[in-house]
Amino acid sequence: MANIYKNAGFSLSTTNLTTIYTVPTDRTAIVKSIQINNDDASAIQTEIFVTDTSASTTHKIYHKDLAGDTTDNGVLAPLVLESTDILKIQVGTANKIEGIVSYLEIFDEKSP
Repeated sequence: MANIYKNAGFSLSTTNLTTIYTVPTDRTAIVKSIQINNDDASAIQTEIFVTDTSASTTHKIYHKDLAGDTTDNGVLAPLVLESTDILKIQVGTANKIEGIVSYLEIFDEKSP
């Protein structure tokens, strides 16, 4: 099966921890970028987490007070996610942070 280049946009209407992407079963994903835009004049605390479902653990991979009216990348290098891993984001102010995740999904040849 072919590799698929995709993107997933997000606009956070809550300060709750929010899932922005889940790797489909039988896939591996390589996240190229997580563009985060703060559309407010004030800095907003922004955190990104990865839940490694095979190990039942969640890791914080980004923590920043994102300055007002700026855009940042939530990953500094490609991020490899395995089947069913979950990418999540949490912010300090609702309705001000939006962005897009750019990734490559790879079909897992080992899966039945």
